Amino acid sequence: MSTQNLIGVDLGGTNLRVGRVSGEHLEELSEVAISKTSDPDDLIQQIIIEIRNAFDDSVEAIGVGVPSVVDVEKGIVYDVQNIPSWKKVPLKDILEKEFSKPVLINNDANCFALGEKYYGEAKGKDNVAGLILGTGFGSGLILNGKLYSGKNCGAGEVGMLPYQDSIFEHYCSGQFFELHKDTTGKEAYLKAIKGDKTACEMFQELGMHVGNAMKAVLYAYDPEVIILGGSVSGALDLFSDDMWNSMKDFAYPKSLENLKITNSKLEQVAVLGAAALALDKQATTGR
Repeated sequence: MSTQNLIGVDLGGTNLRVGRVSGEHLEELSEVAISKTSDPDDLIQQIIIEIRNAFDDSVEAIGVGVPSVVDVEKGIVYDVQNIPSWKKVPLKDILEKEFSKPVLINNDANCFALGEKYYGEAKGKDNVAGLILGTGFGSGLILNGKLYSGKNCGAGEVGMLPYQDSIFEHYCSGQFFELHKDTTGKEAYLKAIKGDKTACEMFQELGMHVGNAMKAVLYAYDPEVIILGGSVSGALDLFSDDMWNSMKDFAYPKSLENLKITNSKLEQVAVLGAAALALDKQATTGR
């Protein structure tokens, strides 16, 4: 594990989290509500302030995870979810000018996968799928030991694949409960853990759909481990059996024998994963 000091920035839909990562230790963590003004510069200044609070002369690079499409090479952020003012922001250039350190930017699902590879359940693994099952269905991929973003930072987005009458995201995330069960995932969970039959059946059905999504991941990428994050994944115990049952007809049973599916155990995986963008670049380029 690297002993470098790195800054990780997690730009979420509602909160901004920033921390300094030294080795495997997360230090100087801050969390603030993001600015909702119509001026994109307001949020940029907020990010700069929080980075500066965690910054010192030992910091070697800054990584930023955002819930949007990113031009990874140029570090341009496009159309951030829940932040209407951010249409096209050259964030890499802005932060490099401010801090005189290398800045790397990627989407939040890719950072999630990286965080697990370097700090979590996927340590030592070279082929990993990180699936975020929350309000949506995001995915990040580690292939042959390196983050794989694709040409347009959209690789691995299994949630957008056609499924039944729509897409996987509508059946494998919190949207399943809202679109198909006229409730919320939280309400269904609270009832299910008390033994409510109807709510338990909802999670059994969810497990079947998630299992079908897992098969799509396996056919496309053949990972050795799948790490789950997001609010829905917290209910894995309620749908795990049905998920695995749904996978029994997978054409390559040997792959299932060696496959590990587990929840993330990292509390600040997004911040850690953003910082790990620098580690992944070094592994890829040697510098």
